[in-house]
Amino acid sequence: MNICLLNDSFPPVIDGVANVVMNYGSVLVNDLGANVVVGTPKYPEAEYDGYPYEVVPYPSFDTTEFVKGYRTGNPLSIREIARMTEFQPDIIHTHCPAVSTMIARILRKETGAPVVFTYHTKFDVDIARAVGDGFLKKETIRTMVSSIEACDEVWVVSRGAGENLRSLGYNGDYRVMSNGVDFSKGVVSTEMVESVTKDFDLPDGTPLFLFVGRLMKYKGLPIIADAMRILSEKGVDYRMVFVGGGADAAEIRDMIREYGISLDVYSDGKVSHFEGKVGYPGKVIFTGPEHDRERLRAWNTRADLFLFPSVYDTNGIVVREAAACGLASVLIKGSCAAEGITDGRNGYLIDENAESMANLLMKVSGDLGALYDTGLNAMDEIYISWADSVHMAYERYGELHEMAQSGAFGHRKHQSLEYLINSTAAILNGTEKIFFDIPREIYGGMKENFEEFCDNIVEIRDSVREELSEFRENIHNYMKEDDK
Repeated sequence: MNICLLNDSFPPVIDGVANVVMNYGSVLVNDLGANVVVGTPKYPEAEYDGYPYEVVPYPSFDTTEFVKGYRTGNPLSIREIARMTEFQPDIIHTHCPAVSTMIARILRKETGAPVVFTYHTKFDVDIARAVGDGFLKKETIRTMVSSIEACDEVWVVSRGAGENLRSLGYNGDYRVMSNGVDFSKGVVSTEMVESVTKDFDLPDGTPLFLFVGRLMKYKGLPIIADAMRILSEKGVDYRMVFVGGGADAAEIRDMIREYGISLDVYSDGKVSHFEGKVGYPGKVIFTGPEHDRERLRAWNTRADLFLFPSVYDTNGIVVREAAACGLASVLIKGSCAAEGITDGRNGYLIDENAESMANLLMKVSGDLGALYDTGLNAMDEIYISWADSVHMAYERYGELHEMAQSGAFGHRKHQSLEYLINSTAAILNGTEKIFFDIPREIYGGMKENFEEFCDNIVEIRDSVREELSEFRENIHNYMKEDDK
C-alpha cells in the first residue's frame, strides 16, 4: 500500500510523536514493503534526505518562541500538497490534530483515501501552556476536536487517552492501538554500560533511580525532586540520574541545588564537583540530552528503578523502553502510563505526591534483587516492539482501504481547492498581523519590533478581523462540503 504519514514534528525536532512517525515509516518500508511519504513542517537548514521513505517538508512559520521550539506549518502549501496527492495514498495517517489533520482532510478530498488519526498526547495541556486557560484555549480545543471527528477512524494509544479525548468533547468511536518501542528486548553488554557510565559517581550496591525524557514539570519532575530531598533527609543513600533536556530543565536543576543534593556535570558529561550542604553529598546527576539509542539502553540496563510520575503522558513509551531492558517503573495510580501495571509484580504504583514516592523507594531500596525480578516481569508482560505495533496497524490499514473502496465511508466528490487557494493570499498577508492581536503576555518574545506597532494596534486589529472574516467564510464553506 501507499501510506502517507503526517505530523507537525519531525527531525530536527525530536519528541515522542516524531519518534513514532519515524518508526512507523521505517517498519512499513523495511519490514512490510509499503511505499511511504511523510509530510511535516520545514525547518531552515534541515536535511530531509537519507530516510528510507520520502519526506515532503512544507513551508512553515517561525513560532519557536511561542510554542517552545516548534514551527507551525502552512496548511495551504499548495505545491507540497500536490506532491502528496500525486503519491496517491491508500491510507492517510495523521498524528497531530493541528495542521497535519487539516492537510489530511484536503488530501482525502483529492484522493478519496481514508484518514486515520492517532491521539498521542493531551493536547489541551500544550494549548494551555501556549495561550493560557481563557477563550482562545476553548476555541482551539473545540476546533481541533471537530477536525478529529471528521477523520474516518480515530486511534488512541491507551484507554486513558481515549477518556481524555472524550473529556474534551469528542463523541465518536475510537480504537486502542498501542505504540511500540525501538529497543530490542534484553540488556546491553557490561562493557557498554561501563563505557557510558564510567565518568559518573555510581557506587555498586547503591540504588540508582533513572528518569529519561523531556525535562518538563508536567511530567511529575517536582515529585521526584521532593522525594529525593526526603530520602536525603532520612539518610538514605542513592543516586538519581536525569537524562534529557527541556524547557524546565534549569528550574528543576535550581530546585535540586536549593535542596543541596545535586552533583554538577560538565558539558562533556564528566563530574565537576559536589555542591551539597554539609552532610548532603551530591546524589542527583543531570547528564543532558542523549540521542544515541544504545547509550540510552545502557542507562536503562544500569539503573535499578525507573521513575515516571507523569499523569500527562498518554502512553509512556519510556516505560516500555525501560521494560525492554528489564527495568521496572514507578508510576502514578490511575495514570495512562500505569495501564497494564500490577503493583509489585511488573511495576510499582504510588499516589501523586513526593511522600508516597519516597516511602516506596525506602521500602524497595533494601532489596535490589526483588527490583530485578519485577523488571523481568515488566519485560515479559508490558514490552511491545515497533515491529509488532506497526504490523497490527498495517493490518487495520488494509481493512480501512477495503472499506473505502466499497464506499463504507460515503461517496466523496473530487473537489478543487480553488476557494482555498483564493484564501491563501489573505492568510499569508495577514499572518504577521494576526500575531499582534494576541495579548502581550502570550506574545512572549516572538517579534522584536512589537513596541513599534503598539500605537497602531487598533487599526491593525480591525484589518485582521476583516481578513479573518473573509477567510472564516471560506473555511466554513469548505467544512460544509467536507461534512457532506
